[in-house]
Amino acid sequence: MSDLNAIHNRVVWFDLPVVELDRAVDFYQHVLAIKVSKEKYENFEFAILEHDEGNGGCLVPGKTPGDENEGILIYLNVNGRLENAVAQVDKFGGKMIEPIHAIGPHGFRALVRDSEGNRVALHSETN
Repeated sequence: MSDLNAIHNRVVWFDLPVVELDRAVDFYQHVLAIKVSKEKYENFEFAILEHDEGNGGCLVPGKTPGDENEGILIYLNVNGRLENAVAQVDKFGGKMIEPIHAIGPHGFRALVRDSEGNRVALHSETN
């Protein structure tokens, strides 16, 4: 995440679920006229949409909307205060889905259900 994202943006990333990764890569790189590069982390293959210094996102194999734990996942910026943000979730009507965990070289996240039932990721470059 660039300094600009870490300081100024609330939404810093998104995960867009796709049924067929190669087909989705082809679709998005042509429709958006950007580079979409396939990558692998451990045993998980995904594709990152070119984003230079702006907000980015990736295509992830998974179910499309319908299942309550699927669909587009946005990452909200809580840089430098992830533990504090997680501590507020239950107090204000939310629910933990997944505790804080590392996401490779991209920092840390916790998955939560907000007070309205939306699934979001709280993201920080540091734990």
